[in-house]
Amino acid sequence: MSAVAPSQSASQGERLYWLMMLLPCAFLALLYVVPVLNVLVMSVTVPKPGLANYAELANNGAVQRTLWTTLRIGAITTGLVLLIGYAVAYALVHSGPRERQILLGIVVASFWISALIRAFAWIALLQSRGIVNSALMATGLIDSPLSLVRNELGVVIGMVHYMLPYAILPLYTNLRGIDDRLVPAARALGATPSQAFRWVFLPLSLPGLIGAGVIVMIFSLGFYITPAILGGGRIIMVAEFISVQISETLRWGLAAMLATVLLGAVLMLVTWLSRFMDVEQALRK
Repeated sequence: MSAVAPSQSASQGERLYWLMMLLPCAFLALLYVVPVLNVLVMSVTVPKPGLANYAELANNGAVQRTLWTTLRIGAITTGLVLLIGYAVAYALVHSGPRERQILLGIVVASFWISALIRAFAWIALLQSRGIVNSALMATGLIDSPLSLVRNELGVVIGMVHYMLPYAILPLYTNLRGIDDRLVPAARALGATPSQAFRWVFLPLSLPGLIGAGVIVMIFSLGFYITPAILGGGRIIMVAEFISVQISETLRWGLAAMLATVLLGAVLMLVTWLSRFMDVEQALRK
């Protein structure tokens, strides 16, 4: 039996490598790249070739209001999520092993609950005769039910609840990587606890804050189920507006244009995120 030459073995390994790379790339191209390109083409060809659909960004008041509403709610959600998520991540880092395990279990368990169930749960909690209003009226804090749902407040509450794990976990990973000897060293040099936090700990955690903020903002721009249910049809964000254009008004070109704008915004945010996060290193961790 003749031995296989090293060069021939290497050539076979290279061919196998490229074959293994070709199959998933072809799969992604078929199921992702082709539909995205179709949307891009549709945005400049339907109902007729040209940039008329993109002119709606400057001329259509409904489109402008929808985009502004999406950006505003996304920004508010991102700010609240970062504030709460940072506090939770900080508590996780500085808690004991048992408490940390319980808190992490609660955070991870939230991934198992669908957005639809969460939205309906918040409806039950926040509606006029819900648990929150009933409790506030029973204690005498309010005389009439508060409007906590089917408005922008309800949408923000639902989105903040859904997005918290997506901020807590990256922030927790970032905070764990900070040398725990730096803050005591700053205290030993005369800094107060607040000064040690502001001048040492917080600056070192900024990359994690920025990365988590971009992730939350990306998800917030494409929210559909939560605003549709908790907004009660009064708060329209881009994803729901696109759905209406496709299924009701049949303005497919306008819907494709908005989808393209949303995709471009997400790509810009991802590009900006790559300046602060090493994705390959994060995956190795």
